[in-house]
Amino acid sequence: MCGIVGLFDLKAERCPDPDTLERMNQCQSHRGPDGGGLHIAPGIGLGHRRLSIIDLAGGRQPLFNEDGQIAVVFNGEIYNFQTLTHELQTLGHHFASRSDTEILVHGWEEWGVGITDRLRGMFAFAIHDQRTHTLFLARDRLGIKPLHYAILNDGWLAFASELKGITAHPDCDRTFNPRAVECFFALGYVPDPLTIYGQAHKLAPGYRLKIVSGQPVPHPECYWDLDFTPRNPCNRNQAREELLVRLQEAVQSHLVADVELASFLSGGVDSSAVSALMARTQNTPVTACTVAFADSSFDETHWATQTAKRHGLHHVVEQAQPHHFHLLDRLAWHHDEPFADHSSIPTWIVCEMARKHVKVVLSGDGGDESLAGYERYRFVLAEEMVKKQLPLSVRQVAFGALCRWYPKADRLPRWLRFKSTLQSLAKDSIDGYFHAVSIIPWELRQQLYSPSFLTSLQGYRAEEVFRAFRQRAPEHPLERMQYIDFKTFLAGRVLTKVDRASMAHGLEVRVPILDHELVEWMIRLPPRFKIHRGVGKALLKEALTDLLGKELLYRRKMGFIAPIAQWLRNPLAGRLNELTTSEQLFDFGGLNKPFLRWMIDEHLQGRRNFSQPLWAVLQYDACLKNILTG
Repeated sequence: MCGIVGLFDLKAERCPDPDTLERMNQCQSHRGPDGGGLHIAPGIGLGHRRLSIIDLAGGRQPLFNEDGQIAVVFNGEIYNFQTLTHELQTLGHHFASRSDTEILVHGWEEWGVGITDRLRGMFAFAIHDQRTHTLFLARDRLGIKPLHYAILNDGWLAFASELKGITAHPDCDRTFNPRAVECFFALGYVPDPLTIYGQAHKLAPGYRLKIVSGQPVPHPECYWDLDFTPRNPCNRNQAREELLVRLQEAVQSHLVADVELASFLSGGVDSSAVSALMARTQNTPVTACTVAFADSSFDETHWATQTAKRHGLHHVVEQAQPHHFHLLDRLAWHHDEPFADHSSIPTWIVCEMARKHVKVVLSGDGGDESLAGYERYRFVLAEEMVKKQLPLSVRQVAFGALCRWYPKADRLPRWLRFKSTLQSLAKDSIDGYFHAVSIIPWELRQQLYSPSFLTSLQGYRAEEVFRAFRQRAPEHPLERMQYIDFKTFLAGRVLTKVDRASMAHGLEVRVPILDHELVEWMIRLPPRFKIHRGVGKALLKEALTDLLGKELLYRRKMGFIAPIAQWLRNPLAGRLNELTTSEQLFDFGGLNKPFLRWMIDEHLQGRRNFSQPLWAVLQYDACLKNILTG
């Protein structure tokens, strides 16, 4: 696990400035505290920061093939590298290390861009072929590892693991992309391939980009996509048994390392399963790390402790405290763009805790997307049943009128708060799902923005992100939601949060449930195996009954969340009030000061729950401070 940067001359064979490349590389030193390296040649500059996990002595980068004409910088882990090494050796390639990185240069010689189809793991890498003046960028199928790039005004292409690696270049244009800001306030993150800057892009999950100097830069190519085509018929018992076997194999494959490993244990189904399956394979107790909350309605420590005792784990627990709020500014620096996932702080804490013990941790991320664990899936499926009975034109009139009449009702019992449902019923399936997952509805967003910012959007709304998948998403409403979540929420929010928090501490986090072979098998299961009798992740829970017990598996889902409504009314109330004196929010950030003041007052007085919008504004403000003072 590492950080990579580079400069590629799109027009000629200029040598990049060594000081600039070094500055780009060093600003990502947290991603690789064990060492760094640079390679500069006509037309190319490559930089690398290393966190040594495999082949501690021999895996230094940039790494080259036998004649030094092909170079690579790589971030990630290739779990099938030993099999690929043997195959390439059989084909006549000679290896100088035991590192998984070296298969990339030899694989490029043998298979070209097709190398991405053979890799099993998480990765973002850049290969430079001096013979053909070619740069090849690739990102893993599910977006576990990040990769950003920008075409600079002086004819260089810059790339880096994090945006700060690109913005460290003096010619990088830091002009904000208003569409990215709109997407942030709608979703809580900036979705791929957008970044907060108009000049920079994320390479999307499952995409690769081959660029030849002197030729136009092509659009990235998709080399892998989710396929929900039903698999061969199987009964529920067979599928349950096979799921457990495949999950155990995925966990086993992710244990390859020359250092000790631990697990994250939130107390939920997925992290408990990964921790328990790890314990099955280890001769010594597995260290399991848990974050606790003082508020019992958000705390899952009891369940984590139960799993730890059941499987003989060495359980380490740390409680989230009010003093951790200073992390808001630090997290803004690590994310480089606004990011409003309120579990970022507990994720940071658990990564910091884990790094005291190990360099590598396995997490349970990915199960909710693959096997339909989110509660919203069940609610939206119920809405879809209603939508089938009435044409969109009828629903737009009937439910549109009702939702205009019905109050927001934040203070009413939950069963009376269905204004959001009425709004969703008045939309088509794609827009309805966007409404279900957005953190701030358009009605509030347009009031939160200043008139000049609304003008800069030129009619654009963040719903376009989901609408772009209309042709590719499956027909079945559950599979359609899963597809969109894989393409947006998983990569843009869940995995980004874990990558930045872990890399800030020089910690590698592996996600065995997102092993692409396992994902390909799970998503093709029939929808009735995923949600059964109102229970999400039904087949997984059935498969794990003996391993984890029914009490843990069938309790109410909590998720790895934080009590932000309470935080904003108590320890963060002062910082919340200070937002209206933060001139960058209004002069540079495009927000409406009077409306923000109203939202803050309504929330602090307990009349409305604006916790998600206000948390997003806090993160936006922290991001602006970082950008404007950086």
